[in-house]
Amino acid sequence: MAAPAATSVRKVVAENRKARFSYFIDDTFEVGIALGGSEVKSLRQGKANIAESYATAQGSEIFLINAYIPEYLQANRLNHETRRPRKLLLHKREVNKLMGAIHREGMTLVPLRIYFNDRGRAKLELALARGKKLHDKRETEKNRDWERQKGRLMRDRG
Repeated sequence: MAAPAATSVRKVVAENRKARFSYFIDDTFEVGIALGGSEVKSLRQGKANIAESYATAQGSEIFLINAYIPEYLQANRLNHETRRPRKLLLHKREVNKLMGAIHREGMTLVPLRIYFNDRGRAKLELALARGKKLHDKRETEKNRDWERQKGRLMRDRG
């Protein structure tokens, strides 16, 4: 009997779409997030926002700052703080690599998306990125417009 095909099902909860426009993405990591029960239930409703969030190193740990996870209404008095710092779960070697890149090379840790993996665990896709200058952003916009226009031309020609 053949084994079923392994498909990676990801339910994306929140996505930071401005990150790829504002930063050059060098490397991405899949990291866990230390969450409380009401935060997980709120994420399952799909109303989180990571557009203005970032990750920072404090001591020998990395935290997600300013990520908005709304309160879970049925949790009443056991609810969580909506914008609290959340610890990211990484291996020590990964933490050391990220901290070295932040301090030596002046790079930034940018969250790209929060999703649930195929085992039902909340994960964060974290990127090691370098900021774009204004002329780089204009170049990105110009290339995106050209690709869109090229697609329209090809579609119209058949």
